[in-house]
Amino acid sequence: MQFRQQALSKLQSPEEIDLPVRLARPQGCLVLAVTVVAMVAAAIWAVTGTVSSTLDAPGILTHAQGSYVLQSPVAGQVTDVLAEEGERMPANSPLVKVRTAEGDTVVRTVGAGRVTTLVAAAGSVISTGADVAAVERVEKADDPLSVLLYAPAESGAAIPVGAAVDVTVQSVPKQRYGVLRGRVEAVGRVAETSRRIAGFLGSTQLGEQFSREGPPVAVLVRLDVSSATRSGYDWSSPDGPPYAVESMTLATGSVRLAEQHPIDWLLP
Repeated sequence: MQFRQQALSKLQSPEEIDLPVRLARPQGCLVLAVTVVAMVAAAIWAVTGTVSSTLDAPGILTHAQGSYVLQSPVAGQVTDVLAEEGERMPANSPLVKVRTAEGDTVVRTVGAGRVTTLVAAAGSVISTGADVAAVERVEKADDPLSVLLYAPAESGAAIPVGAAVDVTVQSVPKQRYGVLRGRVEAVGRVAETSRRIAGFLGSTQLGEQFSREGPPVAVLVRLDVSSATRSGYDWSSPDGPPYAVESMTLATGSVRLAEQHPIDWLLP
Protein backbone atom coordinates (compact mmCIF):
# COMPACT_ATOMS: atom_id res chain seq x y z
CA MET A 1 0.00 0.00 0.00
CA GLN A 2 2.90 2.29 0.80
CA PHE A 3 4.46 1.82 -2.66
CA ARG A 4 1.13 2.47 -4.38
CA GLN A 5 0.72 5.74 -2.52
CA GLN A 6 4.24 6.84 -3.50
CA ALA A 7 3.53 6.05 -7.16
CA LEU A 8 0.29 8.09 -7.14
CA SER A 9 2.09 10.97 -5.50
CA LYS A 10 4.77 10.86 -8.20
CA LEU A 11 2.17 11.00 -10.97
CA GLN A 12 0.37 13.95 -9.39
CA SER A 13 3.57 16.04 -9.01
CA PRO A 14 4.53 18.40 -11.87
CA GLU A 15 7.35 17.39 -14.22
CA GLU A 16 10.80 18.47 -13.12
CA ILE A 17 11.57 20.26 -16.35
CA ASP A 18 13.70 22.88 -14.65
CA LEU A 19 16.42 20.38 -13.68
CA PRO A 20 19.59 20.43 -15.85
CA VAL A 21 20.09 17.53 -18.25
CA ARG A 22 23.26 15.58 -17.61
CA LEU A 23 25.19 15.16 -20.85
CA ALA A 24 27.96 12.67 -21.59
CA ARG A 25 31.35 13.27 -20.04
CA PRO A 26 34.23 14.56 -22.23
CA GLN A 27 36.00 11.23 -21.87
CA GLY A 28 33.02 9.43 -23.33
CA CYS A 29 32.90 11.76 -26.31
CA LEU A 30 36.58 11.14 -26.99
CA VAL A 31 36.10 7.37 -26.91
CA LEU A 32 33.14 7.65 -29.25
CA ALA A 33 35.09 9.83 -31.70
CA VAL A 34 38.04 7.44 -31.75
CA THR A 35 35.71 4.48 -32.34
CA VAL A 36 33.99 6.22 -35.25
CA VAL A 37 37.32 7.17 -36.86
CA ALA A 38 38.63 3.60 -36.49
CA MET A 39 35.47 2.14 -38.06
CA VAL A 40 35.66 4.55 -41.01
CA ALA A 41 39.35 3.77 -41.56
CA ALA A 42 38.66 0.03 -41.42
CA ALA A 43 35.84 0.36 -43.94
CA ILE A 44 38.05 2.34 -46.36
CA TRP A 45 40.90 -0.20 -46.02
CA ALA A 46 38.50 -3.10 -46.58
CA VAL A 47 37.44 -1.55 -49.89
CA THR A 48 40.72 -0.13 -51.22
CA GLY A 49 43.41 -2.06 -49.32
CA THR A 50 45.09 -5.32 -50.26
CA VAL A 51 46.61 -8.22 -48.35
CA SER A 52 49.47 -10.24 -49.76
CA SER A 53 50.68 -13.65 -48.62
CA THR A 54 53.95 -15.42 -49.26
CA LEU A 55 55.03 -18.99 -49.86
CA ASP A 56 58.47 -20.17 -48.80
CA ALA A 57 60.11 -23.03 -50.70
CA PRO A 58 63.62 -24.53 -50.74
CA GLY A 59 65.63 -24.43 -53.92
CA ILE A 60 69.00 -24.14 -55.58
CA LEU A 61 70.87 -21.74 -57.86
CA THR A 62 71.27 -23.26 -61.30
CA HIS A 63 71.82 -22.45 -64.95
CA ALA A 64 68.47 -24.17 -65.68
CA GLN A 65 69.89 -26.56 -68.29
CA GLY A 66 70.25 -29.28 -65.69
CA SER A 67 73.14 -31.63 -64.95
CA TYR A 68 74.20 -35.11 -65.87
CA VAL A 69 76.05 -37.85 -64.04
CA LEU A 70 79.08 -39.12 -65.89
CA GLN A 71 79.56 -42.88 -65.53
CA SER A 72 82.57 -45.03 -66.33
CA PRO A 73 82.24 -47.20 -69.45
CA VAL A 74 84.90 -49.59 -68.12
CA ALA A 75 86.02 -51.25 -64.89
CA GLY A 76 89.49 -50.67 -63.50
CA GLN A 77 91.64 -48.47 -61.30
CA VAL A 78 91.63 -44.68 -61.54
CA THR A 79 95.22 -43.62 -62.18
CA ASP A 80 94.71 -39.92 -62.73
CA VAL A 81 92.04 -37.25 -62.24
CA LEU A 82 92.30 -34.64 -64.97
CA ALA A 83 89.84 -32.03 -63.66
CA GLU A 84 88.86 -30.24 -60.47
CA GLU A 85 85.50 -29.47 -58.89
CA GLY A 86 84.20 -26.13 -60.12
CA GLU A 87 86.15 -26.28 -63.38
CA ARG A 88 84.32 -25.50 -66.61
CA MET A 89 85.06 -27.94 -69.40
CA PRO A 90 84.00 -28.22 -73.05
CA ALA A 91 82.36 -31.33 -74.43
CA ASN A 92 84.57 -34.41 -74.92
CA SER A 93 87.15 -33.19 -72.39
CA PRO A 94 89.23 -35.81 -70.52
CA LEU A 95 88.06 -36.18 -66.93
CA VAL A 96 89.70 -39.28 -65.44
CA LYS A 97 92.07 -41.97 -66.64
CA VAL A 98 91.26 -45.61 -65.84
CA ARG A 99 93.69 -48.53 -66.11
CA THR A 100 92.05 -51.73 -67.33
CA ALA A 101 93.31 -55.17 -68.34
CA GLU A 102 93.24 -54.02 -71.97
CA GLY A 103 95.09 -50.77 -71.29
CA ASP A 104 94.34 -47.20 -70.23
CA THR A 105 90.96 -45.61 -70.96
CA VAL A 106 90.10 -41.92 -70.64
CA VAL A 107 86.60 -41.06 -69.46
CA ARG A 108 85.43 -37.84 -71.15
CA THR A 109 82.63 -35.35 -70.59
CA VAL A 110 79.49 -35.83 -72.63
CA GLY A 111 78.56 -32.16 -72.91
CA ALA A 112 80.05 -28.81 -71.98
CA GLY A 113 79.59 -27.79 -68.38
CA ARG A 114 80.96 -27.23 -64.91
CA VAL A 115 82.17 -30.11 -62.77
CA THR A 116 80.13 -29.87 -59.58
CA THR A 117 81.08 -33.19 -57.98
CA LEU A 118 84.04 -35.53 -58.47
CA VAL A 119 83.26 -39.00 -57.20
CA ALA A 120 86.30 -40.86 -58.54
CA ALA A 121 89.65 -40.36 -56.82
CA ALA A 122 93.11 -41.38 -57.90
CA GLY A 123 93.86 -44.94 -56.80
CA SER A 124 90.21 -45.96 -56.39
CA VAL A 125 88.80 -49.00 -58.14
CA ILE A 126 85.58 -48.50 -60.08
CA SER A 127 83.21 -50.84 -61.88
CA THR A 128 81.48 -50.43 -65.22
CA GLY A 129 78.64 -47.93 -64.86
CA ALA A 130 80.01 -46.44 -61.64
CA ASP A 131 79.48 -42.69 -61.11
CA VAL A 132 82.60 -40.69 -61.91
CA ALA A 133 81.40 -37.08 -61.68
CA ALA A 134 78.40 -34.77 -61.85
CA VAL A 135 78.54 -32.06 -64.51
CA GLU A 136 76.21 -29.08 -64.73
CA ARG A 137 75.36 -28.19 -68.31
CA VAL A 138 76.74 -24.71 -69.06
CA GLU A 139 77.57 -23.56 -72.57
CA LYS A 140 79.22 -20.24 -71.67
CA ALA A 141 80.83 -18.87 -68.54
CA ASP A 142 78.48 -15.88 -68.56
CA ASP A 143 75.28 -17.90 -68.83
CA PRO A 144 72.79 -16.30 -66.39
CA LEU A 145 71.84 -18.00 -63.17
CA SER A 146 68.29 -18.92 -62.25
CA VAL A 147 66.74 -20.33 -59.10
CA LEU A 148 64.86 -23.61 -59.12
CA LEU A 149 62.43 -23.85 -56.21
CA TYR A 150 60.60 -26.99 -55.15
CA ALA A 151 57.23 -25.99 -53.72
CA PRO A 152 54.55 -28.26 -52.22
CA ALA A 153 52.43 -29.76 -55.02
CA GLU A 154 49.17 -28.50 -53.47
CA SER A 155 50.49 -24.91 -53.62
CA GLY A 156 51.52 -24.98 -57.27
CA ALA A 157 48.21 -23.65 -58.59
CA ALA A 158 48.42 -20.61 -56.29
CA ILE A 159 51.79 -19.46 -57.66
CA PRO A 160 51.27 -16.98 -60.52
CA VAL A 161 53.79 -16.53 -63.32
CA GLY A 162 55.44 -13.14 -62.89
CA ALA A 163 55.17 -13.14 -59.10
CA ALA A 164 57.99 -11.37 -57.26
CA VAL A 165 60.40 -13.62 -55.35
CA ASP A 166 62.95 -12.84 -52.64
CA VAL A 167 65.76 -15.40 -52.66
CA THR A 168 67.92 -16.04 -49.61
CA VAL A 169 71.23 -17.60 -50.67
CA GLN A 170 72.80 -20.00 -48.19
CA SER A 171 76.35 -18.72 -48.80
CA VAL A 172 75.40 -15.02 -48.44
CA PRO A 173 74.65 -13.48 -45.00
CA LYS A 174 71.12 -12.11 -45.33
CA GLN A 175 71.48 -9.57 -42.51
CA ARG A 176 74.44 -7.93 -44.23
CA TYR A 177 73.84 -8.27 -47.97
CA GLY A 178 70.10 -8.88 -48.21
CA VAL A 179 68.31 -11.15 -50.67
CA LEU A 180 68.27 -11.66 -54.43
CA ARG A 181 65.35 -10.27 -56.42
CA GLY A 182 63.59 -12.29 -59.10
CA ARG A 183 60.29 -13.27 -60.69
CA VAL A 184 58.55 -16.57 -61.38
CA GLU A 185 59.10 -17.57 -65.00
CA ALA A 186 57.45 -20.99 -65.04
CA VAL A 187 55.61 -23.39 -62.73
CA GLY A 188 55.68 -27.14 -63.27
CA ARG A 189 52.39 -28.84 -64.04
CA VAL A 190 53.27 -32.23 -62.54
CA ALA A 191 54.89 -33.20 -59.27
CA GLU A 192 58.57 -34.13 -59.41
CA THR A 193 59.72 -37.49 -58.07
CA SER A 194 62.94 -37.84 -56.11
CA ARG A 195 64.49 -39.75 -58.99
CA ARG A 196 63.58 -37.10 -61.53
CA ILE A 197 64.98 -34.30 -59.37
CA ALA A 198 68.18 -36.28 -58.87
CA GLY A 199 68.48 -36.84 -62.60
CA PHE A 200 68.10 -33.15 -63.38
CA LEU A 201 70.41 -31.87 -60.65
CA GLY A 202 72.88 -34.74 -60.87
CA SER A 203 72.59 -35.55 -57.17
CA THR A 204 70.66 -38.31 -55.41
CA GLN A 205 71.07 -36.46 -52.12
CA LEU A 206 69.37 -33.33 -53.48
CA GLY A 207 66.59 -35.43 -54.96
CA GLU A 208 65.84 -36.92 -51.56
CA GLN A 209 66.19 -33.56 -49.80
CA PHE A 210 63.74 -31.66 -52.00
CA SER A 211 61.13 -34.46 -51.98
CA ARG A 212 61.31 -35.17 -48.26
CA GLU A 213 57.81 -33.75 -47.65
CA GLY A 214 56.35 -35.41 -50.75
CA PRO A 215 56.71 -34.90 -54.52
CA PRO A 216 56.98 -31.12 -55.13
CA VAL A 217 56.42 -28.96 -58.20
CA ALA A 218 59.36 -27.14 -59.77
CA VAL A 219 59.19 -23.34 -59.88
CA LEU A 220 61.70 -21.59 -62.16
CA VAL A 221 62.69 -18.10 -60.98
CA ARG A 222 64.52 -15.73 -63.31
CA LEU A 223 66.83 -13.42 -61.37
CA ASP A 224 66.84 -9.67 -61.95
CA VAL A 225 70.18 -8.49 -63.33
CA SER A 226 72.08 -5.39 -62.27
CA SER A 227 75.30 -3.85 -63.54
CA ALA A 228 75.83 -2.08 -60.23
CA THR A 229 76.65 -5.18 -58.17
CA ARG A 230 79.67 -7.47 -58.14
CA SER A 231 77.54 -10.56 -58.69
CA GLY A 232 75.67 -9.02 -61.63
CA TYR A 233 72.27 -9.52 -59.99
CA ASP A 234 69.83 -7.27 -58.14
CA TRP A 235 69.93 -7.46 -54.33
CA SER A 236 67.78 -5.87 -51.65
CA SER A 237 70.95 -4.13 -50.38
CA PRO A 238 72.59 -1.44 -52.54
CA ASP A 239 75.69 -3.44 -53.50
CA GLY A 240 75.05 -7.07 -52.58
CA PRO A 241 77.95 -9.34 -51.61
CA PRO A 242 81.47 -8.42 -52.81
CA TYR A 243 81.81 -11.75 -54.62
CA ALA A 244 80.02 -13.77 -57.26
CA VAL A 245 77.45 -16.40 -56.33
CA GLU A 246 77.90 -19.90 -57.76
CA SER A 247 75.44 -22.32 -59.24
CA MET A 248 74.42 -25.39 -57.24
CA THR A 249 74.25 -23.27 -54.09
CA LEU A 250 71.27 -23.98 -51.86
CA ALA A 251 68.72 -21.20 -51.44
CA THR A 252 65.23 -20.43 -50.15
CA GLY A 253 62.67 -18.47 -52.12
CA SER A 254 59.82 -16.41 -50.69
CA VAL A 255 57.15 -16.11 -53.42
CA ARG A 256 54.66 -13.27 -53.13
CA LEU A 257 51.29 -14.70 -54.05
CA ALA A 258 48.42 -12.76 -55.65
CA GLU A 259 47.08 -9.87 -53.56
CA GLN A 260 43.47 -9.91 -52.39
CA HIS A 261 41.03 -7.27 -51.11
CA PRO A 262 40.05 -7.93 -47.47
CA ILE A 263 36.35 -7.35 -48.30
CA ASP A 264 36.48 -10.43 -50.52
CA TRP A 265 36.98 -12.55 -47.42
CA LEU A 266 33.73 -11.24 -45.90
CA LEU A 267 31.49 -11.70 -48.92
CA PRO A 268 29.83 -15.13 -49.41
